Amino acid sequence: MIDAGDTAFILVCSALVLLMTPGLALFYGGMVRNKNVLATIMQSVIIIGLVSVIWVLWGYSLAFGPDVAGIIGSLSWFGLKGVGLAPNPDYAGTIPHQAFMIFQAMFAIITPALITGAFAERMKFSGFLLFILLWSTFVYSPLAHWVWGGGWIGKMGALDFAGGTVVHISSGVSALAAALLIGKRKGYGKEQFIPHNLPMTMTGAAILWFGWFGFNAGSALASNGLATGAFVTTHIAAAAASLTWMFAEWIHRSKPTTLGVASGLVAGLVAITPAAGFVGPVSALIIGGLAGVICYMGVLIKSRLGYDDSLDVVGIHGLGGTWGALATGLFASTAVNADGANGLFFGNPAQLWIQFLSVVVTCVFAFGMTIAIFKIVDWTIGLRVSEEEEVRGLDITQHSETAYSL
Repeated sequence: MIDAGDTAFILVCSALVLLMTPGLALFYGGMVRNKNVLATIMQSVIIIGLVSVIWVLWGYSLAFGPDVAGIIGSLSWFGLKGVGLAPNPDYAGTIPHQAFMIFQAMFAIITPALITGAFAERMKFSGFLLFILLWSTFVYSPLAHWVWGGGWIGKMGALDFAGGTVVHISSGVSALAAALLIGKRKGYGKEQFIPHNLPMTMTGAAILWFGWFGFNAGSALASNGLATGAFVTTHIAAAAASLTWMFAEWIHRSKPTTLGVASGLVAGLVAITPAAGFVGPVSALIIGGLAGVICYMGVLIKSRLGYDDSLDVVGIHGLGGTWGALATGLFASTAVNADGANGLFFGNPAQLWIQFLSVVVTCVFAFGMTIAIFKIVDWTIGLRVSEEEEVRGLDITQHSETAYSL
């Protein structure tokens, strides 16, 4: 039967997760140069519209529809046919099926939006739209089905409470493929690319932290103790990572920065996402604390490896999600969630191996598919703006607008 409290909770959490995408737009928008701020914000905001339509027509059916050989959902729920107001016990027995559907829609929206930070300041808007359509259909929906929709990774026993593999590793690895294929920004490595509005970035980070409670706590799919535990571990990990990133940067560069704190708290949120409903507060403290250092080091490595990941999607979401997925295999405990499994530190080393396999599969699939999709987009519409357009800025050349009149 439908529970009014659970339903209200999931609807509020859905709204919180939706708010994360405009928050991401501000987070990314403040880090680019002022000639590209509107184009960067536009990419996140238009994804809300595009992916919502995709999700209603075929995305949700592919991700959560009746299983086909553990690989993909059938199209029997195309256009939300059969997805009504009664509960679906396969996913959540106390909320309407449409409540579960719209909650998952918000995950489908923010995941490709994360990738946009990798190719910020140089991608054609038309090519971007085609990329998002193809990526959402052929990367996100299959991965969501494999892990959450009755597919083979979930049946293997992999634990992913709120999207370590489905959301963060997939977007981080896809961001790496995108950065490698689209190439470096003009002047990269020769001139400084300074964030034009760090207060905007900090505002976006605050919105992300706020919305992330819906992201993780809502994944309990009920207003209960598990949701409370996920809420608590989410906050602890973000707080710990903001501190460790700050101190790591302070030691390395002699000064703590606001951008570092913002990046650190997001790294902690990323890392705890797969583990939030499977670990306790002290484990969350460790996961978040190490995430701040690991992701900071990952961002530093970027310059040595020579790829231009404009807004550090690979270092924060790719590495953070990988650490979080593996850490789940270390710290998960059935004392926290009886429906989960124990990790290595609680007597079950096999869980760490399962988590490792899920990470490898996600990386290989997302990387390979993103390369293929980028090639298709490049051969048809084209990926990159001209050199002249890049110098003038994407705001004026792609959208005929300017963010500031000074």
